[in-house]
Amino acid sequence: MKNYFLLYILVFFVFNSSCREETPLPNIVIFLADDLGYGDLGCYGNPIIKTPNIDKLAAEGVRMTDFHSGGTVCSPSRAALLTGRNPYRSGFFYILGKDTYLKNEEITIAELLKKTGYETSFFGKWHLSTLEKEKRDEPGPGDQGFDYWMGTTVNAFDGPKNPGKFILNGKSIGVTEGWYCDIIVDKACNWLENVRNKKKPFFMYMCSHEPHTPILPPEKYSQMYDTGEVDELEKNIKYGQVTRPKKDISLNKKEYYGTVSQLDNAFGRLLNTLEELDLKENTLVIFTSDNGPETPVTIEESLGNWDDPIRDKCFGTPGDFRGMKRFPYEGGHRVPGIVRFPGIIPAGIESNVLFNGTDILPTICNLVGEAVPSDRPIDGIDAFAAFLNKKVKRDVSSIWFYPNHEDTYFRMPQMSMRKGNYSLIGWLPPKADSISLHSWMANNNPEKVELYDLSLDPSQINDISIQNPEIVASMKKEMISLWQEMRDEGLAGKNNKK
Repeated sequence: MKNYFLLYILVFFVFNSSCREETPLPNIVIFLADDLGYGDLGCYGNPIIKTPNIDKLAAEGVRMTDFHSGGTVCSPSRAALLTGRNPYRSGFFYILGKDTYLKNEEITIAELLKKTGYETSFFGKWHLSTLEKEKRDEPGPGDQGFDYWMGTTVNAFDGPKNPGKFILNGKSIGVTEGWYCDIIVDKACNWLENVRNKKKPFFMYMCSHEPHTPILPPEKYSQMYDTGEVDELEKNIKYGQVTRPKKDISLNKKEYYGTVSQLDNAFGRLLNTLEELDLKENTLVIFTSDNGPETPVTIEESLGNWDDPIRDKCFGTPGDFRGMKRFPYEGGHRVPGIVRFPGIIPAGIESNVLFNGTDILPTICNLVGEAVPSDRPIDGIDAFAAFLNKKVKRDVSSIWFYPNHEDTYFRMPQMSMRKGNYSLIGWLPPKADSISLHSWMANNNPEKVELYDLSLDPSQINDISIQNPEIVASMKKEMISLWQEMRDEGLAGKNNKK
């Protein structure tokens, strides 16, 4: 079925026909962690980190093993989630910058849901424009469809404890005591209980700081992992085939593990509030991450010109997958994806069907009966069937980009594309120092490629491109077409500051 809300109505009336005359629109909660790796949760096989609340969510819904963020780094993936469009289309080639922000002309999930009668709220890290209007007058959450919001522009290096520069509905409230994830969960729970219009369905979008750097959990969480057993278990953790620092940073791992457990605890309080307010049964909850886990500094360390201890606490893992944050390999964008919708999604199931961050907007629109924008390319599709471990038909392959051009140091490709179980990896030709990043992108197409069959080689170790020239030719043709289309749309609108 294209409209899964019809299925929802049918199921609801079968079991609840004597209780209600009308079936309400479902509430929707999206919780986005920051730099949380695919392998960082207990329910995804982490042998160290305790995440009982997120694990419980998985036991009550679907744990997805092929769920992807829409980008390989922060701002792009957030733009993709809210708009259903590849972030390159909206000019997000990298993170938020002076001329890179989510323009007013983009249409978000929040704006679409408001048309259907939803009340909308946002809490946490925005990272799609500056929220400090005195610096630059750019659209914020209130301009992008959120009725009530409290957030920070980035907070990447402001510290998780007592974070400053929180903006509440456009007004600065300054430093707020506590830890970031606890602050936003407390505020969200208060909104649920005391602020929202209880006669309306709601959409709530939450973005934690954790476990992004700087990493500094309360001591009670880090102490949980200050043991010899943890020391031994960590020796077998995989880090996406990415080189780790030569210096010993092992004492820092308890800080990272403790931060993930702290995040789990905060998320658990949000789930408890939904249950206490009798909202659990009619609320779709999506828990995911904006990209793969961060790496400690290794490149700059090897060059001998930068010491960045703030990232020496990064012990996130992509599990068996290759690459981490920024990498177009699977580990850069394959992330945890857990979805609960009681009565519609069976409890405790697993789905191995691909779901991309761009699919969130059209999936939610079709769920509630709202039309997907037809005046612009939408790269996502209604993929609700993936939540049920059912096949999803994609006419266009999913693609991810990262504009790295320092191949000598990073040995990182610029793009990857999925078609079924095949992953095609692409490199642009080397960039000359005299050429700008945008000129380099605008005038080049992927040349070198690698091909992997993820059903046989999830760690992307064995390049099979030479053995499969026909598959490579077909996929490379599509990759170049998508690259040119999305890149050119983004570059064309780069100076459009509406």
